Amino acid sequence: MKVLVTGATSMIGTSTVECLLRRGHQVQVFQRGTSDLPVTVFQGDIRDVDALAKAIAGCDVVIHAAAKVGLVGKYDEFHDINVRGTENVMNAAVNAHCRGVVFVSSPSVSYSRTPVLGESSPPATDNVLGHYSKTKSIAERNVLADERIAAVAIRPHLVWGPGDAQLVGRIVERAAQRRLTLVNHGEAIVDTTYIDNVGDALVAAAERIGVHKNLDGKALVVSNGDPRSVASLVKSICLAANVSYSPKNIGLRAAVRLGAVIELLFRLKPSDEPPLTRFTAYQLGISHWFDITETCELLEWTPRVSLDEGFNRLAAWFSSPTSSGDI
Repeated sequence: MKVLVTGATSMIGTSTVECLLRRGHQVQVFQRGTSDLPVTVFQGDIRDVDALAKAIAGCDVVIHAAAKVGLVGKYDEFHDINVRGTENVMNAAVNAHCRGVVFVSSPSVSYSRTPVLGESSPPATDNVLGHYSKTKSIAERNVLADERIAAVAIRPHLVWGPGDAQLVGRIVERAAQRRLTLVNHGEAIVDTTYIDNVGDALVAAAERIGVHKNLDGKALVVSNGDPRSVASLVKSICLAANVSYSPKNIGLRAAVRLGAVIELLFRLKPSDEPPLTRFTAYQLGISHWFDITETCELLEWTPRVSLDEGFNRLAAWFSSPTSSGDI
């Protein structure tokens, strides 16, 4: 199988490419930067229709992971890449006669302020927080409604692993600076996903899309299927990184109000990622975990790396000379 992976420089993209290669597939990538991976690289932007068409030509399946992520920025910027860029990918895949598209989505397209307690894959909705979630929700619905080509949306939840600069990096940095704060004492129960399991799931989806008809049009959550408290997860990450775990606490309502103020300040003067937003307040303060039974059945997949094994691998990475303790 010949597969194009967009956005392969991300942690998810890299893991997916490595898994494809291990399984003997022919891989090429489409991304803005260069790559050290042993694959054919097409450099470009998914808003460039001609460059995208050249990259997809001859491919059987596209795994579309490229996206604008983050907590700050203008809505139009997110929409241009996450919605219009995805439309370009779909059109190019149809024109190239690919048999299917695997769209990398997010559980955040389906919830924001209310708990999710063991649901399978709640439908995407407009009632979500943040430009990223809103535009990914639109893109996912467009992808799954496209009758021209088989497509599936895979929603990895809170992905982490060695080298992760997002979840792991922010927790470790704040813990080292004694600025680590939990919402409602970290009592919320959440799913997370070790990175290798995400790559496996995306490859399983690519191998089956357009072949197994019951996969077409589905949105499937991927996680480790091992919900734990936020406090437990954060403590495990701190222990793996050998940094002090001594968090402060803030209530959910106060965190949401503070997040709204910080969003306004960053909107007036954008810079780095804000330390807190309404979205992250709810992410940390409400329980959200999913039933992955349907995902496992349709993909014929199960998480092969447990959370505890993942934390052991994270600790080994932090203690290795190559990491130097940095993300």
